[in-house]
Amino acid sequence: MKRLAIIGGGSWGTALALALSPRFSDVRLWVHDAALAGRMETSRVNDFYLPGFDIPPQVRISHHLGVVLDQADVVVHATPSHHAREVLGQVTPHLAPAAMVVSATKGIETGSLLRMSQVLAEVCGPRPLAVLSGPSFAQEVAAGKPVALVVASDEKSVAGAVQMAFSTSALRLYVSSDVVGVELGGALKNVIAIGAGVCTGLDLGHNALAALMTRGLAEISRLAVALGGCPQTLSGLAGMGDLVLTCTGALSRNRKVGIGLASGVGIKEISASMKMVAEGVRTAAAAMDLARRCGVEMPIAEQMEALLAGHRTPVEAIRLLMERSLKDE
Repeated sequence: MKRLAIIGGGSWGTALALALSPRFSDVRLWVHDAALAGRMETSRVNDFYLPGFDIPPQVRISHHLGVVLDQADVVVHATPSHHAREVLGQVTPHLAPAAMVVSATKGIETGSLLRMSQVLAEVCGPRPLAVLSGPSFAQEVAAGKPVALVVASDEKSVAGAVQMAFSTSALRLYVSSDVVGVELGGALKNVIAIGAGVCTGLDLGHNALAALMTRGLAEISRLAVALGGCPQTLSGLAGMGDLVLTCTGALSRNRKVGIGLASGVGIKEISASMKMVAEGVRTAAAAMDLARRCGVEMPIAEQMEALLAGHRTPVEAIRLLMERSLKDE
């Protein structure tokens, strides 16, 4: 595999272009905003989403999908989940027949409640598909700091091919066949991270944060297993690993949302102040719709959904969690 196309010029798509550029002779990055694409191609910096990191000369940046996707062997989708279907619909006509598509987006589609790989399969049709997930802040990946991720596919050969193509001295990939568990771990941890931000913003202490993360992992696992995932997956990088990072890291956007809510700022104001999407804001409602459909109890996600909808205050959400009926672990 020689030619790589990355769809999405946000912080994550740009970081992947930087990290994977040594592995491909031709890397092309699609940026939705034409003006930003022009600046990036000229200045070799993503000054809006990922300032401070030089883009290697072998990475070509364009606003035109046909240019970016021309003869691409591997296509990485890295746009926000709520834009995925629309963007993939524009991508599909330009895909080479044998092109492999990798989803690097963490989220659940509102309404359909489909995971990103399911949206991709619906829109792009039968072709080799994989998902990439795990604990990974874009800034650290762009800086070349060590990171370990999981690539999952229903076809072991596809996951193995991505593993071999993407792995570097700073990027270590593990293979999984549990697409459901890997995707749900990556999507649902964002909801729990909003709760972690609330705990931090209310200064509830380390005990409360540890309890929230542990019980959060338990409810993520319940839903993943109910939908066909493997419980072991949620104890790995795509589950516990990503949850720990997103709940505790200062770079976490979802954690910042929770901190803002705890300080009394409304969700519309918080979202408007952020350059990049905090996926947990949309995922909370979708996660609860899935949980209700499956008959799975997710008390933390339920309180985050109510908090984001303006039906609870942060203090009320924590109190209701603590006053739930007592039960076995």
